[in-house]
Amino acid sequence: MFRPRPDSATSTIAVEVEGRIVRVPEGASAAASVLLAGLAGIRDTPVTASGRLPYCMMGVCFDCLAEIDGVPNRQSCMVAARPGMRIRRQRGARAIDPDEAHEALPSFPLPEPRSGGA
Repeated sequence: MFRPRPDSATSTIAVEVEGRIVRVPEGASAAASVLLAGLAGIRDTPVTASGRLPYCMMGVCFDCLAEIDGVPNRQSCMVAARPGMRIRRQRGARAIDPDEAHEALPSFPLPEPRSGGA
């Protein structure tokens, strides 16, 4: 189903996909690593447990969510594969400990209030 192009780079790195070592082209994404590993799915949906694989490969569809190096809910198509990276299936909804939510969720500075005016 998924094969690298014959004219692709010959330099490879080793990543771990679901406990199996896979050699992938240098510069590949974590999602491409999953496809090269031949998995039937990288995540299960929270409601129906339907299997999903990377689809759009550009960060739009979220079908490629995976646990990467112990961090769940990562868009694997947006993460460059690194030597020794560990990629695991994302199963269901991500559980967030309320005491650690500030570490798991992005924070954005609030805009300064506008002064002056009417």
